[in-house]
Amino acid sequence: MYNKELYHIPYHTKDLSSYKFLITGGAGFIGSNIVEYLLRYNAGQVRVLDNLSNGYYSNIEKFIELPNFEFIKGDIRDLETCKKAVEGMDFVSHQAALGSVPRSIVDPITSNETNISGFLNMLTAVKDAPNVKRMVYAASSSTYGDSKELPKVEGVEGKPLSPYAVTKAVNELYADVFSKVYGFHTIGLRYFNVFGPKQNANNPYAAVIPIFCKHFIENTSPTINGDGITSRDFTFVENAVQANIRALLYDKLEKHEVFNMACGDQVSLNEMIEMLKRISNKDINAVYGPERAGDVKHSKASIEKISRELNYYPEFKFEKGLKIVFDWYQNEMLEQIK
Repeated sequence: MYNKELYHIPYHTKDLSSYKFLITGGAGFIGSNIVEYLLRYNAGQVRVLDNLSNGYYSNIEKFIELPNFEFIKGDIRDLETCKKAVEGMDFVSHQAALGSVPRSIVDPITSNETNISGFLNMLTAVKDAPNVKRMVYAASSSTYGDSKELPKVEGVEGKPLSPYAVTKAVNELYADVFSKVYGFHTIGLRYFNVFGPKQNANNPYAAVIPIFCKHFIENTSPTINGDGITSRDFTFVENAVQANIRALLYDKLEKHEVFNMACGDQVSLNEMIEMLKRISNKDINAVYGPERAGDVKHSKASIEKISRELNYYPEFKFEKGLKIVFDWYQNEMLEQIK
């Protein structure tokens, strides 16, 4: 039922069986990994809210029969659905969103409706829910926009470069206002290029790592947008789960806080190709295409604040995580053939 490679390290000290958790977007990539962690460590109740437009029932199907798991098919763009979902919950992990810079450029309206209106619905529902102790939400490194400063430090942001980046910046503004006006404090985790098992490689807006892994497994050449020196602070999904668990259970929150969630490192696309050659034992080279609109050239996070405040430490460095996810995609593709 559980991934044998992941979640052997507990990132909590409290007895999770005493608490109830809502994960919005819990059938999606990061959300379903948070669900898996909570269920593995016997959370009292784990409720998932997902409309399955960007998540997959297969990510949570194996949990359906568990007595402490509940699935609600619903949309965060509906306020009443959000209110029903938070009823009786102690903690809310808000992962529901429409990711992808290219998708937001093609369809900014839907990105806005989901990422801003949906987020505001969740903030409102959680603010008014008497039992909820904490809400942690998925923020984004895209908020740093055109800032060229490296590493990226909380509080030093540039201007957004895409509609998606605008939506995630607005999330932080709303959360900060709710903290000041209503005294309801939340934590935003600025994800830096999270990758890992359950990330769909066949989605038209799939991230670069699942696409590259699929190419290597199928013995075809991946396409790099640009010259390949573009670099990212790629972050394995268990690191993201660790940050979410530590943030949800953080007791000393006195205002809205935002933390970088990353490894504090940089890997270029060209370097990733070389690592995949070693991992796969295949001599496959990339082909090169034009730069992608709205992309940042280089990204690297400072993780000083999250390490200091939340005791976060990235247990999985890039190549270790890349090997795990490559093997996972390979096994998934073999299962599909059977």
